[in-house]
Amino acid sequence: QVQLVESGGGLVQPGNSLRLSCEASGGTFSKYAMGWFRQAPGKQREFVAAISWNGADTFYADSVKGRFAVSKDNSKNTLYLQMNSLKPEDTAVYYCYAWYYGDYWGQGTQVTVSS
Repeated sequence: QVQLVESGGGLVQPGNSLRLSCEASGGTFSKYAMGWFRQAPGKQREFVAAISWNGADTFYADSVKGRFAVSKDNSKNTLYLQMNSLKPEDTAVYYCYAWYYGDYWGQGTQVTVSS
């Protein structure tokens, strides 16, 4: 089975940057398809970004395209989400996701963008 642990969330001012990390264990990390989702209070969970198992392809929601970048480091078994030019509407709990012969989710990390 796969375990995912997010970190890096916090409170930032609009326009600033933040990098989220997701450490994975179990299975073969280099073969995971992975991504990020987020959920704001009172709203449905939405897709943010994803990366293919080999890192060849990345995908982004229109709301974050050009501001966020997803990457993975196979040597550290870690997925990243670099978030730049943060806006108040980016405030949400961010969840790490992996597919490896099944769906796996992290517990989430809070990102709050406020002045």
